[in-house]
Amino acid sequence: MSANLQNGKRLRPVDLARGHGLSTQAIRNYEEAGILPAADRTAHGYRTYTSLHAAALRAFLALVPGHGHQTATSVMRALNEGAAEEAFRLIDESHAQLLDDRRTLQAVESALRDLEPTKVDEPGGTFIGPLAGKLGIGPATLRKWERAGLVSPGRDPLTGYRVYDEADVRDARLAHQLRRGGYLLEQIAPLIAQVRAAGGLEPLEAALSDWRGRLSARGRAMLTGAAELEAYLRERG
Repeated sequence: MSANLQNGKRLRPVDLARGHGLSTQAIRNYEEAGILPAADRTAHGYRTYTSLHAAALRAFLALVPGHGHQTATSVMRALNEGAAEEAFRLIDESHAQLLDDRRTLQAVESALRDLEPTKVDEPGGTFIGPLAGKLGIGPATLRKWERAGLVSPGRDPLTGYRVYDEADVRDARLAHQLRRGGYLLEQIAPLIAQVRAAGGLEPLEAALSDWRGRLSARGRAMLTGAAELEAYLRERG
């Protein structure tokens, strides 16, 4: 056990909990989960903590906003078990995910910026052949996108042919832009769903702005978490 843990000022569970608005039960739960190092016990069996535990708690709480509760827990458990390389790998994965999210956002923004205004020449909609021709793809590609949930055309009641209205054409154009950007169908589907849920491209701009803000906040939270984690590592010695 660390000398800091052995010789540091003794703290009760309530002392750790009070400064962070937590319950003493939460402190005990964190110890049992491996987020905090194992506590010493008094002769009467009461837990006692030190500055090392306080640093571990600060590190964990700082990691959660940027990495999520599950990853933060896994990081702290790995460090407390002496598996520092595993902890660093988990942190690297979070940073890689954030970078991937940023690239996805940039791809969507680029696709929206380059997207031509949606026009349907035929009053009742357009058929698969003309739409495929305008996009420079084959009808089979549009059918594949339909199976993947990227477009959902209606059917002509007389002929049974697919009919694409303005929203369908918009979704097909957006899917085309994202495919050209190298995105897979399974990556595009949830983005198309967001466009539909927002009611079109213009309302989606607000969602993208919110998305951008959340990514920035997550990035800053990761910096804060890194600083507290480094402080904990120094405390461990």
